[in-house]
Amino acid sequence: MDGMSGPHVIRGSVLLPEAELMWRFSRSSGPGGQHVNTSDSRVELRFDLAATEALPEVWKERALERLAERLSDGVVTVRASEHRSQWRNRETAAVRLAALLAEATAPPPRPRRPTRVPRGINERRLREKKQRSETKRGRSARDWG
Repeated sequence: MDGMSGPHVIRGSVLLPEAELMWRFSRSSGPGGQHVNTSDSRVELRFDLAATEALPEVWKERALERLAERLSDGVVTVRASEHRSQWRNRETAAVRLAALLAEATAPPPRPRRPTRVPRGINERRLREKKQRSETKRGRSARDWG
């Protein structure tokens, strides 16, 4: 991609391989006047996740599992048509794909370790609750008179 802003990092030192990206361009809808009818500014970026060698095997399996709904024959597709310029839409699509892959290949969160509320905190809560109750009971009108 001549003129593009360089390789797009997925995570760490893993990059989106330019050779494995498949680009398709078409006419975009939306604002642009007469210009929109003549230029192919909408970008569709396809990446064959199932056949790629760029991702570590563990990441690839994780991504295939998490993106199963979005995949079509192991290929993930991202579209961009926000900008009037094809170049900016290419940038947007590449960044979007890198972010999608980064999220899909992220390690699963560590399991939550269940903890108990300390006894002292629970006792203090009950003590304050009782004190509040006494304060409110002291406001009742039955003592007046």
